[in-house]
Amino acid sequence: MGRILVIGDIHGALTALEQILERAKVTRDDTLIFLGDYVDGWSHSAPLVSFLIKLKASHNCIFIKGNHDELCYTWLTQHTHNPEWVQHGGQATMDSYAKLSQEEINAHLSFYETLNNYHIDTHNRLFLHAGFTNLHGPHREYFSELFYWDRTLWETALATDPNLKKTDPKYPKRMLLFDEIYIGHTPVTRINQTTPIQAICVWNMDTGAAFKGPLTIMDINTKEFWQSDPVYQLYPHENGRN
Repeated sequence: MGRILVIGDIHGALTALEQILERAKVTRDDTLIFLGDYVDGWSHSAPLVSFLIKLKASHNCIFIKGNHDELCYTWLTQHTHNPEWVQHGGQATMDSYAKLSQEEINAHLSFYETLNNYHIDTHNRLFLHAGFTNLHGPHREYFSELFYWDRTLWETALATDPNLKKTDPKYPKRMLLFDEIYIGHTPVTRINQTTPIQAICVWNMDTGAAFKGPLTIMDINTKEFWQSDPVYQLYPHENGRN
């Protein structure tokens, strides 16, 4: 049996992804779960998606949808964008897509259209980009956009006293539904960390690759993880989302 490896937000850092796949000695027996935000930030956004499409052909991959992936898809299909997206990494993505043929772009559109909002494995572990708000679970969520935009799940987990008993009526109900929840979306660099952080049952895998942090891959059974060099050092002539 291979490992189950989870990967945080990449944001166009193909060089960093190649580093962690090598450092973790990933094989075809491993299952790779990507938590979304493949684009927007570093200059390899389009090449990264092309790489992931090829990777899926040779490895067992599960791809979750991130908010930046949805923003990119909207731009590609509707030919519209908002200035805030451009400011937060979208310009690098637009530039990288200018080098692709229409055939390649069509393949990317198929990739974006097949991204999962969330994944639940046989051990009652949930994987999604951001969060969910329905107390009955993600399958009862009213607004699917929350799967890749919500920050309240992480904020709630981070603010919950780890000594609070699960039987306490104040214990957040969402945190009782799954044994573990793996997310990205909100970089842990905001709390001055650069490694995966656990807050009660939630593991945040966004270690700030879009900014000054590294990209991370983690074995979810052993919690051993491997990281790239700080991504900004791999792209010394770029700003990323800094």
